[in-house]
Amino acid sequence: MSGFVPGDSFLADCPARLAVELIADKWTVVVLAGLSKGSVRHGELIGGISRKVLTQTLRRLESHGLVRRHAYAEVPPRVEYELTALGATLIDPIHALTEWARANGDAVLDALDAHSDPLAQPG
Repeated sequence: MSGFVPGDSFLADCPARLAVELIADKWTVVVLAGLSKGSVRHGELIGGISRKVLTQTLRRLESHGLVRRHAYAEVPPRVEYELTALGATLIDPIHALTEWARANGDAVLDALDAHSDPLAQPG
């Protein structure tokens, strides 16, 4: 028995599940953390992500009310992104997750190495 009952937070039709799926995306937490210090231009936000994927991530976060896009009427065009009040509520949990990752990252890698080592597998 799963232990879930109708109305539980992680059922498919529950808003909490939608929120978890949104923040579980590979780039969401990284982008939100990048915006945690204030307004940032697209190209200055984070490295290691393609322009296309960054744009898709920012649009998704904007459509869910976590990020605000501000386009300035300038030449050349300038666009900046910032957290909304709702997006800012995720910064403390993101910092907690970051600290957990720093404290436990080596243990996670060790477990992964042990699991992928064929000699460590019971045969």
